[in-house]
Amino acid sequence: MGLKELKKKKWFGVLTNIYVLVLTVFVIWMLFFDTNSLLIHMELKKQIKKLEKQQEFLREEIAKDKKVIEKLSDPKELEKFAREQYYLKKKNEEIYLIEYEDSLKTNKDE
Repeated sequence: MGLKELKKKKWFGVLTNIYVLVLTVFVIWMLFFDTNSLLIHMELKKQIKKLEKQQEFLREEIAKDKKVIEKLSDPKELEKFAREQYYLKKKNEEIYLIEYEDSLKTNKDE
């Protein structure tokens, strides 16, 4: 099959049309090489999904914190929280921490 026979084929004429060539180069450029390419869009979509998940997690944390803040508005609850979390005490008061053997971290080699 020679070059003359190849030029007579219909698909060869379509592929060598200047408009088809320019359009093909343009599409390839837009899909892969442009600053707004398809690959970059896919990467940005992944990032958006990740940020939306993080946003939902943080909203849940905010809701939990709001409940704690509401709970701590009561002076008795605030005192209870301070005693449990920060081991605070009143004057002339002693605190005893009771630790059970199974809650202590020990070396298993001993």
